[in-house]
Amino acid sequence: MFLPARHSEIVQMAKDNGRVLVEDLAAYFNVTPQTIRKDLNDLCEQRLLSRIHGGALFPSGIENMEYEERRKIASDEKEAIGRAAARLIPDKASLFINIGTTTEAVSKALLDHVGLMVITNNINVANRMRVYPEIEVVIAGGIVRGSDGGVVGEAAVDFIKQFKVDYAVIGASAIDHDGALLDFDFREVKVAQAIIANARHVILVSDATKFERTAPVRIGHLSQVDTFITDHCDIESIRAICRDSEVELVETSR
Repeated sequence: MFLPARHSEIVQMAKDNGRVLVEDLAAYFNVTPQTIRKDLNDLCEQRLLSRIHGGALFPSGIENMEYEERRKIASDEKEAIGRAAARLIPDKASLFINIGTTTEAVSKALLDHVGLMVITNNINVANRMRVYPEIEVVIAGGIVRGSDGGVVGEAAVDFIKQFKVDYAVIGASAIDHDGALLDFDFREVKVAQAIIANARHVILVSDATKFERTAPVRIGHLSQVDTFITDHCDIESIRAICRDSEVELVETSR
């Protein structure tokens, strides 16, 4: 497909960084925001990008983007979400931490806690937390995914089912406007479902870009969680589900 030079560069930037923002692109190319919005709309019509508020995402199709690329998306927002989640978890608590870049941000924010017992199927989380003597880390066994260090499969599910913990910190690759929590790998979903079923308080952590994505496998529904932490939520149907299901909605940017 032939693309004008600016369009081609925008697509490459989105691929490299996971997303692009109108204001940043306008400054980079020295054009008006209106020109960039038209560029993004054209690229989205060709299904090369997916539009979000204030910019566009590189689309994921039915495969998740590389873990390092996902870390770059909304990194500041994820750190704020991580800090907000850590404030809800007291010292000496037991908790699950699931796979994901946002759940990893929570693990980083928990490093000043004492007496934690952390059960995880996320090698990145285990490796970060294992060196802190005040935190006991228990890691699930199973198949290790090379793409992101996630431990998945039936062995991991069976391992998780041995525990009943105070808190679970889970993420999702996408959140549908009807409240469905979605992911890409059915093996990971089964682990997430076991985590939800075996925690007394479930904390969903997800930045607002997840409202604009889609994924093929259903984890569960927003109504199944106790607290939902995001940077901001402009989706009225999601806010209504939180109100109706008594899910505490925490928006870190408001």
